[in-house]
Amino acid sequence: MTALMAEAENPRPESHDENAASRLFRLSVGVFFIGGFLTSSVSLLVPQLKLMLALDYTQALLVQMAFHASYLLFALPITAFIVASGYMRAISAGLAIMAAGCLSLAIAQHALSFALVLGALLLLSAGQTFLQMASNTVVTVIGPSRGAARRLTLLQGFNSLGTVAGPMISAPLLLAGRDSRTAWTFTATLPFAGTAAVTALLAFAYFRHRSLLGRDEDRGGTRFVSTGQMFRIFAQVKRLRWGTAAIFVYVGAEVTIGALLPSVLMLPDRLGAGPVAAGQLVSLYWGGAMLGRFAGAWAMTRVNEARLLAGAALGAVALTIGAIVLPGGVAAGALIAVGLCNSIMYPTIYALAFPDDDRQAPIASMWLCMAVVGGAIIPLVTGTVADATALLPSLMVPAACYLFIACFASLCARIPETRS
Repeated sequence: MTALMAEAENPRPESHDENAASRLFRLSVGVFFIGGFLTSSVSLLVPQLKLMLALDYTQALLVQMAFHASYLLFALPITAFIVASGYMRAISAGLAIMAAGCLSLAIAQHALSFALVLGALLLLSAGQTFLQMASNTVVTVIGPSRGAARRLTLLQGFNSLGTVAGPMISAPLLLAGRDSRTAWTFTATLPFAGTAAVTALLAFAYFRHRSLLGRDEDRGGTRFVSTGQMFRIFAQVKRLRWGTAAIFVYVGAEVTIGALLPSVLMLPDRLGAGPVAAGQLVSLYWGGAMLGRFAGAWAMTRVNEARLLAGAALGAVALTIGAIVLPGGVAAGALIAVGLCNSIMYPTIYALAFPDDDRQAPIASMWLCMAVVGGAIIPLVTGTVADATALLPSLMVPAACYLFIACFASLCARIPETRS
C-alpha cells in the first residue's frame, strides 16, 4: 500500500503500477456504485416503515442508527483484518458480508419485522465498513497524495450515480401501496435481493484479483497495530483529529437530509407530494451530488481543495436554512440543492485528514471510518428535535454540522501540504 515509499526502495516498472491502478479503478467503480445504490435505498426505509408501522420520527430514524452503528462497533477488528489480510481480501470479504446482509434485509422486509430489519441493516453496514476503510484508503494512497482528493471525488461520482439510481428503482417498490399486504411485502424485497446478487459477483471479482497490489503494498507495510499506536497517531496528527470530527458531522448531515427529504416534500406547505413521487424526487438530491463530484474532480485541478470545501460547506448552511424559512417549492428546491454542496465533502475531508506518513494509513482510515457513526447519531438527534418541535426547525441540526465543516476547511487552508 505504501506505493511511494516502495517505489523509492524497490523501484518497479512504471507500466506495472499504471496497469494495477487502472484495473483497481475499474473494480472500484462497481463498489462505489453499489454502495451508493444501497445508501439511498436504505434511506427510503425511513418513510416506508413510518407509513407501514406508524412510527414516529425518532423510531423511524433508528434505521439509520442501525445502518451506521457498525462503523463504530467493528472498525477496530476490521482494521486488524485489513492489516493481516490485505486490502483486496478485505474488500472481497466486505462485499460477501454485504450480500448476506441484503438477503437478510429482503427476508426481514417480507416478514415486516422492524427488529429483523434493524439486525439485517447492522450486518449490511458491517460489510460497508470493510469497503469504507479498504476501498477509500487504497484509492487515496495508490498514487501521489496531491491528487488523492480528486481521485476519490471522481469515484464518489460513481457512488452518486448509484444514489440517483436507488430512489428511481427502489421508491416504486418500497413506497407504492399494493392491493394486499402480501404483494407489498414481496415487492419490497426486490431491491435488496437484486443487490445481493450484484455484490456477490463483485466479491468474486475482488477475490480473483486479490494479488493485484502485491503482498507488501496490500498490507501497508505493517503487521501489528497496538492500541497505544492508534491513539498516539490520533493525538499527533491535527488534521486527522479535525477530519474525524468533520466526517462525523458530514455523514450525519447528509444522511439526515436524505432520510427526511421525502417527509419534507410531502408537507402541504412545501410540495404536498405523494409518497412515491417524494421518494423519487430524492434522486435530484443525490443527482446534485453526482454532478458536483464529477465537476469537483475537474475543479480541483484549478482550485485549492480546502477553499473549495469551505465554499461548499457554507453553501450547504445557507441552503439548509433557506429550506426552513423560505416558502413552498423554493424551500423544497433549496433542500434538494444541498446535495450539490455535499458532492465534494466526503472525499475531500478524507484526503485532507490523512497523515503525511502512508504507513499510518490503516490507522488513519480506522479513525475516519469510525466517524461515519455520525450517520447513526445525528439523524437520531434530528428526529428527537423534530418530535419535540417540528420537522422543519429540526433541520438546524444538519445546518450546524455544515458550519463545523467550514471551520475544518479553514484550518486545512492554513496548514501547508507536505506530502508529495
